[in-house]
Amino acid sequence: MVGGCDGLGSSTTTASESSAALPSGAVSAAQSVASVALPRVHAPPPSSTAALVLPSLAGLVSKARPAVVTVKAWIKKTNAFGREVAQAQGVGTGFVYDSAGYLLTNNHVIDGASEIIIKFADDREIGAVVVGADKLTDVAVLKVDQDGLAALPIGDSAALQVGDWVVAIGNPFGLEHTVSAGILSAKGRTRDDVHGLDPSGYFNFLQTDASINPGNSGGPLLNLAGQVVGMNAAVRANANNIGFAIPMEMVVRLLPILLRDGQIRRSAIGIAVHPVSLEDAQSVKRPPKGAKVTRVMPGKAAAKAGIALGDIILSFDGKPIANPHELRWLASIAGVNKTVTLKVARGERVFDMRVTLGELDSP
Repeated sequence: MVGGCDGLGSSTTTASESSAALPSGAVSAAQSVASVALPRVHAPPPSSTAALVLPSLAGLVSKARPAVVTVKAWIKKTNAFGREVAQAQGVGTGFVYDSAGYLLTNNHVIDGASEIIIKFADDREIGAVVVGADKLTDVAVLKVDQDGLAALPIGDSAALQVGDWVVAIGNPFGLEHTVSAGILSAKGRTRDDVHGLDPSGYFNFLQTDASINPGNSGGPLLNLAGQVVGMNAAVRANANNIGFAIPMEMVVRLLPILLRDGQIRRSAIGIAVHPVSLEDAQSVKRPPKGAKVTRVMPGKAAAKAGIALGDIILSFDGKPIANPHELRWLASIAGVNKTVTLKVARGERVFDMRVTLGELDSP
């Protein structure tokens, strides 16, 4: 008899004893593989699934094309002989939004121009005048003396969701009516996200990976219904497939004022604000949203209403405030001398305050 064989054959070690001797997290080889959590492998979807078939954009582009224009801006300069001569300032894009001859483009495309020429898809060229322009949002309204123009419908940019398909049409690097497509990459990009912009400007960009380059400025960003949801405005330097567009909900708020007054007269609360930190939010037992008051200008609207240093503004005339940029924008376009209601958190108290807005002294 070989020593040790009888001992091996008569051993009756239980599963619990075996598992107790294993290191933490280990699985006993004696356990069934079925008892271990394995990932489920899903079958591929049917090849006929309609959602996976991307539509052709040809029809959308063909319908939109007549309303997308090239904007040529000229500026007069004095030559070496003291004579004024017209020199090309630049080329951008625009689009007709009203068939009576009204167009939209970026302010920087036409800023300082002594003459503006609109070139249509059929090669017609018509002079345009500036109806209204606003440097701080980079929006300009132009007018040509022509009725019955093809016009693009305005869509609801607020309804856009990240991941939705979008189409950009414009004149990048002078290549007329170039079409690019992509998705909406993000919403709510501010001047903090796009370097090189006017620090006093008002920006709430849509971000897209549809190709946007110099020359696309002022052109439409369309949804798949062919509606304008944004106006292409900026690119991120030294980055690929990162472009920005002004949401049409912002442009639509400005349009009536620009058509009536030709410029934006901005209102103000008379405060400086910072983002709400996690510590600030915890002190008032609320989420870290809103705008914290860090300065109250003496003699201005906020001081007269009783707003105090450290107050957190939660809403503006019933609209919840996510961050200081949103509050600054809403206050700027509400209207000088308009009385609005601010919801304010002070310590653990939350209450409404009525404030009659003043005029913004400087951007």
